[in-house]
Amino acid sequence: MTTETFEFQVEARQLLQLMIHSVYSNKDVFLRELVSNASDALDKLRLAALRDDAPDADVSDLHIELEIDKDARTLTVRDNGIGMSYDEVTQLIGTIANSGTAKFLWELREAKDASGADGLIGQFGVGFYSAFMVADEVTLVTRHAGETEGTRWTSRGEGTYTLERLDEAPQGTAVTLHLKPADSDNQLHDYTSAWKIKEIVKRYSDFITWPVRLLPEPGGDGDGMDGEGAEAREAETLNSMKALWARPRDEVSDDEYHELYKHIAHDWRDPLETIRLQAEGTFEYQALLFVPSHAPHDLFTQGYRRGVQLYVKRVFIMDDCEELLPPYLRFVKGVVDAQDLSLNVSREILQQDRHIRMIQRRLTKKVLATVKDLRTSAPDRYATFWREFGAVLKEGLVTDSENRDAILAACSFASTHDADEPTSLKDYVERMKDGQDDIYYMTGESRQAIENSPHMEAFRAKGVEVLLLTDAVDEVWVDAVGEYEGKTLRSVAKGEIDLSGTEQDKSDAEKEKQGEEYAGLLGWMTEHLGEDVKEVRLSSRLTVSPACVVSDAGELTPALENMYRAMGQEVPSAKRILELNPEHQLVKTLNRAWTDRRDRAELTETAELLHALAVLAEGGRPKEPARFVQLMADRLERTL
Repeated sequence: MTTETFEFQVEARQLLQLMIHSVYSNKDVFLRELVSNASDALDKLRLAALRDDAPDADVSDLHIELEIDKDARTLTVRDNGIGMSYDEVTQLIGTIANSGTAKFLWELREAKDASGADGLIGQFGVGFYSAFMVADEVTLVTRHAGETEGTRWTSRGEGTYTLERLDEAPQGTAVTLHLKPADSDNQLHDYTSAWKIKEIVKRYSDFITWPVRLLPEPGGDGDGMDGEGAEAREAETLNSMKALWARPRDEVSDDEYHELYKHIAHDWRDPLETIRLQAEGTFEYQALLFVPSHAPHDLFTQGYRRGVQLYVKRVFIMDDCEELLPPYLRFVKGVVDAQDLSLNVSREILQQDRHIRMIQRRLTKKVLATVKDLRTSAPDRYATFWREFGAVLKEGLVTDSENRDAILAACSFASTHDADEPTSLKDYVERMKDGQDDIYYMTGESRQAIENSPHMEAFRAKGVEVLLLTDAVDEVWVDAVGEYEGKTLRSVAKGEIDLSGTEQDKSDAEKEKQGEEYAGLLGWMTEHLGEDVKEVRLSSRLTVSPACVVSDAGELTPALENMYRAMGQEVPSAKRILELNPEHQLVKTLNRAWTDRRDRAELTETAELLHALAVLAEGGRPKEPARFVQLMADRLERTL
């Protein structure tokens, strides 16, 4: 047969040069591309056979073969799929018939790091060219199913290729790579090593539908292209072909799911929950997600690697696809297998792809619904989930307004109602007292610290339930959410509190009389403590303690101020309000002393001590600790 030489299309030539001369961090992707192409060819043949479009084709044992020849330094990827005709080889291999070629080449040149360049390979259907990253010469022998004539294509990637018509060739396609010489760089990429080939197939192509078989090294006879000697040798199947997400639920055991989770998450414990999802229609995909049973130690660190594995038609694309789930679900592990994405889409394209956004919305809703259902169906597992991941889930209340209601439905919070069992907002609202318009909460470092806070005294005395919020994110989400089912979320440590409607309350007349009684003291203390407080007023929230400090309704709490400062944001300190308990003996004595015009120096010291004690009671620090200690020591000395 006559052999003809052709020149590559300009864009193909440029691409080849980039492939050959650029250094990529992960050259292994070439094998993924070739195996994926072989898998596609087998899919096409199966479909053609089902449609009777290839009546003479052999579909009895569709598979992919890999063959290594260490002496010749060759690696062959062979399939018995649909194959290509002479014209198809010319069109598909010699040129890049794609309107996005120019954009692809520009992105490949501009890729700032090697991983970014790796991610572009295959994006525009040019995965075949990645073979030139590892090979000095590539030979392809193919025959279209149902035809008698085959084609041989050969190139060294230097601008030309040769085509030859063959009288005989096996059905399908065989790609033989004449590997580059071994050197210091190629020691990590020894593709004549069986273990290296096994590793790549297991990582990238484990769930491909068709068996990927590794043939024993040939004895030296034959060129590895006709497949006749290969068939007589026993082959090892490298891939499991177990795409668990594509199999019916009743055909997969929990143990199989758990093993897949452990492989994906590098975890030795079983997952807490397994979530399956299958979407059909205009855009098809399957998802198999796992909620771990424990939080990783770096869940809240900046470098935490989040995202689930992305497959396209069972071909592994990337490990940590962040675009498939929002950051507040970063603890979820698993697999998404999309049918209509191109191989190796870049992260930039994923961010803009409407199908990816559709998947993210669906997966997010499914995970949140699953967590919500756990509360009633498996309370123990839900308790574990909330202990491990509640703090990160609540981040979504700030960042994801679209799913805020679903997130709230999946959340639970410690409260004064039950020391052991957290509550949902729904249950809180159902227990609210008649006439109660607000959902009360308090933030703090621990449950014990909150329960011992003076701000809680009136709520405890009157049996009004308070949510006890101890995570850092709680300082933020309550303001972002604002209300639930028409009930305002209200901090017991901010603004004025009205717990009217109980028998302990004074009448309006009594309150007015008391206000007049203390008006002078309050005015004097407001003036004297003016550098530290905005106002001194009587309290309706204290029953035991003499005083407390509160923030104004619209101001940041000290904890939130500190949080913003830790993030590098400038936040001006706001003066707070000092509230006095008019029923406390110390406050009554102080008021009588002020009314009787006693020693103003002693009154001043008492006012400063009251303010410092109120600051200490909420876990704060007096403005001048040394002066506070001295005042306390002097007062104790005089008392004794």
